[in-house]
Amino acid sequence: MMCAAHTGGRTLVIDHARAPGEKIRISGGGRCNFTNLHTGPENFLSQNPHFVKSALARYTPWDFLDLIGRHGIAWHEKTLGQLFCDGKASQIVTMLHTEMTDAGGALWLQSVASDLRATPDGFALNVTREGKDHPLTCRNLVLATGGKSIPKMGATGFAHDVARQFGIPVTEIRAGLVPFTFSDQRFQPLAGVSLPVRLSNARTSFDEALLFTHRGLSGPAVLQLSSYWRDGQAISVNLIPELALYDALRTQRQTQGRRQLSTELARHLPTRLVEHLSDELHLTRRLADQSDTALQNLIDRLANWQLTPSGTEGYRTAEVTLGGVDTDALNSATMAVKSMPGLYFIGESVDVTGWLGGYNFQWAWASGVAAGAAISARKQIVSTT
Repeated sequence: MMCAAHTGGRTLVIDHARAPGEKIRISGGGRCNFTNLHTGPENFLSQNPHFVKSALARYTPWDFLDLIGRHGIAWHEKTLGQLFCDGKASQIVTMLHTEMTDAGGALWLQSVASDLRATPDGFALNVTREGKDHPLTCRNLVLATGGKSIPKMGATGFAHDVARQFGIPVTEIRAGLVPFTFSDQRFQPLAGVSLPVRLSNARTSFDEALLFTHRGLSGPAVLQLSSYWRDGQAISVNLIPELALYDALRTQRQTQGRRQLSTELARHLPTRLVEHLSDELHLTRRLADQSDTALQNLIDRLANWQLTPSGTEGYRTAEVTLGGVDTDALNSATMAVKSMPGLYFIGESVDVTGWLGGYNFQWAWASGVAAGAAISARKQIVSTT
């Protein structure tokens, strides 16, 4: 819809869903984390880290804020530059649909595209709608169908299949922004416990919340790190990233030495987590029995808890699909396929994946505008020649 609003009219959007923008509707707890004020190339993963620069520079979070301001949509900022609607996420869907139709675009829902092929003048395809086949032709074809994440909402690898059909390379794809799982279900007793952590691996680290679940680990820190994780790799959990716990325990040892170490730790960490770690960290002794060395060893282990996930929950709960259409095949300014003028891939279908926190939506808006503007310019060239 964002792309169609910028193509200069005579654009048909084909969607197999019952309603437009379903991923927008469910995002941000129903309030849509529609962008992030700190959006920059460093917030995205891609085999070509420079690819996003052109589109992001030409359509910024401030441009999207101007758009929602014109539509009277109230918003607020949460932590880390994340912007949400004050009301429902459906306001963003309505806004995009209005922008598209005002620009001369049309939307077909519950419609399935098939038999895509190149023609001398552009492309041809068949669209099945309400039980009837509609042969269509177009000069410009945009694939904005996302990736495989959340298949219960109808997500598929359609864009990647089309790319391969036309000989366009697709990088390895896998689930991103997804919870970790542990086959032994060791954290089942901790389900629902949450705390701020620093979660790290060999590539990067994130200081955000961690949530224990019946199946493993979730929460913003986990989702962020999952995009940088591979099967079999260990992760490090710092349970006390901003806590001067060593000094606190030494002080309490002087005044409350008879207290159990576990009791004192429970003043700083969730009680259920302390109980879970009790045997592993030998927390059954009194504070007075802990030497400075013993306390430091405890701190070191709390700050570097080593875990190796069995895997992730996969596309079923993943917020994004990592990888996609190889950016080497695309023009970064227009999102067009270099070898096939008139064919465009935008959004999540491309090998560009943002962090959690509104970055993927900003990429959707920016890449959509880039393709739409390029199509509009191409139409102008055609109309004057």
